[in-house]
Amino acid sequence: MSAAAGPRRAGPSGKWPRAQGFPAESTVGGHAAVSRVSAAFDRAATQQRAALVGYIPAGFPSVDGGIEAALAMAAAGADVIEIGLPYSDPLIDGPVIQEAVHRALVGGTTVADVLRTVAALATAGVPTLVMTYWNPVDQHGVARFAADLARVGGSGLITPDLTPEEAGPWLAAAAEHQLDPVFLVAPSSSDARIELITSVCSGFVYAASLMGITGARNTLSSHAAGLVSRVREHTKLPVAVGLGVSNGAQAAQVAGFADGVIVGSAFVQRLLSASSPAEGLARVGELAAELAEGVRSGG
Repeated sequence: MSAAAGPRRAGPSGKWPRAQGFPAESTVGGHAAVSRVSAAFDRAATQQRAALVGYIPAGFPSVDGGIEAALAMAAAGADVIEIGLPYSDPLIDGPVIQEAVHRALVGGTTVADVLRTVAALATAGVPTLVMTYWNPVDQHGVARFAADLARVGGSGLITPDLTPEEAGPWLAAAAEHQLDPVFLVAPSSSDARIELITSVCSGFVYAASLMGITGARNTLSSHAAGLVSRVREHTKLPVAVGLGVSNGAQAAQVAGFADGVIVGSAFVQRLLSASSPAEGLARVGELAAELAEGVRSGG
């Protein structure tokens, strides 16, 4: 959705009018299609709350274990799931996710395993995006990756290191297969850069709350609210904030100004520190429930 649609306006209380919902169609590349991710954000908006987005890398703690963990997140209140494609040279991943990805790679996780994970979640009715650096997609073949992802019911890609200027082949493939291309904006992004990035996004805009790597933090970045406000000057798409949220109180804080709250490292840490797979699943579910309560109290 381009900036031509105009920004949403805050109400008298300063809250953003989530009840009005968001565009549920993707028109990137000239193709109109209902977006499962946009629909999930819209459902949250009608409930006057932010959406909860949970992340876990495929293949961690095992392929089946990762599927179970993602399903536990969804069952406890996550609206959208991000599945990370394990990659040997992460750019923005902090030590917690790096360790999980390392274990997934040592375990032999492949693109086929990522797709199997997405298929399991899609079958369960959970809107699922793959978060990946660009090289694995390029090596797989852009058109082939898009076709494979659509075939298993995936909703799109989050591509932290792909720039709009180099995204032409992916945008074309995403439009052909009705997938959401999600790009990142950062506090350092200029207004012109935000305009360009949001013009090629679909589903939502990923607002990285700080400059740096992923990881749960005790305090949230002071730049997050301002970045969300700046993005809203250029798009009607929902804006979700990631990097740093680790508990319900922080989720509530972010939900007070953003349309979505993205949590990854805190979930992964629960699995890393668990003494057994069963304990890990229980702790993931507990955290998801706490975060879901947070986004409801902060909206």
